[in-house]
Amino acid sequence: MKLGVVEVQGRKLLAEIDGDTAYGLAWPDSNMIGLIRRGITPTRTYERFPIANAAFRAPLHPGKIIAVGKNYAEHAKETGSAPPERPLLFAKLSSAVIGSGEAITWRTSNTTEVDWECELAVVIGRTAKDVPEDRALDYVFGYTVANDVSARDIQNRIDSQWTRGKGLDTFCPLGPYIVTRDEIADPQNLSLKTTVNGEVMQHGNTRDMIFGVSTLIAYITRNFTLEPGDVIITGTPAGVGMGMKPPRFLKHGDVVTASVEGIGEISNPCEVTDDLAGGGGL
Repeated sequence: MKLGVVEVQGRKLLAEIDGDTAYGLAWPDSNMIGLIRRGITPTRTYERFPIANAAFRAPLHPGKIIAVGKNYAEHAKETGSAPPERPLLFAKLSSAVIGSGEAITWRTSNTTEVDWECELAVVIGRTAKDVPEDRALDYVFGYTVANDVSARDIQNRIDSQWTRGKGLDTFCPLGPYIVTRDEIADPQNLSLKTTVNGEVMQHGNTRDMIFGVSTLIAYITRNFTLEPGDVIITGTPAGVGMGMKPPRFLKHGDVVTASVEGIGEISNPCEVTDDLAGGGGL
């Protein structure tokens, strides 16, 4: 089942996506996390819309987004790092979440080195604490696509830590919808791809993760309780702009598209300003 949030004629509604059609769902909470938390299969209403007439919004705004750094050996290598011995965890902010088609925005007074990172995102389906690795996938509700947009100058030089560089508003596109766990036979055999203005930048496969989805869930839940609707973004393969020679970063007018096999793609334009509104940068 593919579940998402669509906007049609100014209305947002939960929908099941089936082929080229979105079907409205009978659901009292009107939000995805409520649906996930209750664990009830929703039913379609009489409302149906062609996908061509609808805009996808972010399928959910998670309570927590736990991200994994340098989880592909070739990506670690291109950043000049050794592969980590244990999962390298950081948090992205839920206020950074946007949907496909919405703009990634930033001020040049804050950053001039904005990069892309296509990632498989795991949506947690029930409360998870101290989960054994061999049962970890039982706690997954489904999967979606994430772009871990990153301001490399903030991340690596200005702040020398990751919260601001990876947590700026609009820096976590998610979507286009959630594909439920039963539709993904093996989360460790999915191709990932990023294009910028149609040019392929990243092309990898989740089989190359250093720490797979089950390992990540087990490790994370030994440290933090995961709740329904929380999201794990699982790392990115090689091909980021920072690793190119010379480095290449996103600019105003670029369109970046991230896709994961069996799930779909999210595409976002880039909008850049150089004003100091809101206090400017440091």
